[in-house]
Amino acid sequence: MNGSSGRLLELLGLLTAHRECSGHELATRLGVSTRTVRRDIDRLREMGYPVSVEMGPSGGYRLEDKTNLPPLLLSDEEAVAVAVGLRTASGSGVSGIGETVRTALDKLEEALPRRLWRRIEAMRVSTVVMPDRPSVDVDQLGTVVTACRDHQELRFDYRDARGGAGYRRTQPHELVTWGDRWYLVAWDLDRADWRTFRVDRLSCRLPVGPYFTPREIPGGDPAAYVARQTDHMWPWRTTLKLKTGADSPTARDLMVYGRIESVDESTCLFRFGADSLDSLAFLVGAIDVDFEIIDPPELADRLREVVARFQRAVGDRDLRWIEGPHERVWLAVPCRDDHRHHRLG
Repeated sequence: MNGSSGRLLELLGLLTAHRECSGHELATRLGVSTRTVRRDIDRLREMGYPVSVEMGPSGGYRLEDKTNLPPLLLSDEEAVAVAVGLRTASGSGVSGIGETVRTALDKLEEALPRRLWRRIEAMRVSTVVMPDRPSVDVDQLGTVVTACRDHQELRFDYRDARGGAGYRRTQPHELVTWGDRWYLVAWDLDRADWRTFRVDRLSCRLPVGPYFTPREIPGGDPAAYVARQTDHMWPWRTTLKLKTGADSPTARDLMVYGRIESVDESTCLFRFGADSLDSLAFLVGAIDVDFEIIDPPELADRLREVVARFQRAVGDRDLRWIEGPHERVWLAVPCRDDHRHHRLG
């Protein structure tokens, strides 16, 4: 991308991220003159972006709300991220968007260079979406997302795990995808406390309520909060001893799925749950460090069955993970040593 096009993309990003920016502020951030900023603003307008300007000492440039979708400038990394996000959305548990996702991906495939699409396809091969997740209505999800973004109170009817129905008045703060479900983290106005709600179990009442000032979520991390609140709800739970420290990148990534407890500098405990023993085994298989299974014993038995099934699939060959320039694949190769040792992890 040349300097002019790259600067336009950066300018558009600044206007999108901020409600209003002065010409001097934009010029400073972009490292150009205010005259160049004015010229770039004119180019954005010619491309269909409705940029308005307010004169005066406190004035500035502003990207107005749009009724028509103008051309969109994306960097290579952003284009790949959009495509991967769309692929993930097709199995996100949101009802009614499958066909829309497919048509959007078709349009992206026509527009993207082949070198980028090969990267996207490689990610698709390496990504598995869990099936049969609870369905969330797209309109309900949109209402919840908007209320969280705009900090407006949200009222809804809610069905709990036992099937009991109730009415809730909340201040919605964050929407979290955890496992195969969507959770709303909200301050319950009637109970004066934090609560998590499964979005597939709620039915929003419109219109939304008044604006509110956001509070600090306990611990500061919405995903970690949901993990702590939902840990006891899983029918199957496990504790693993990981051969890595609690501050390692692997352990930090796993905090989204459960609780990490430090044992020493090179070891930590990882506790998490799932809907079924098979789901537990599936999630354990994605951990990229050695580990020991503390409990339950049924998990070790199930993983042995999985390992045996894989071994039968390749016969007298070993499975090896081969990384190429564009993708990674499993390759079955002849085994040179009949005394193979397999371990979990």
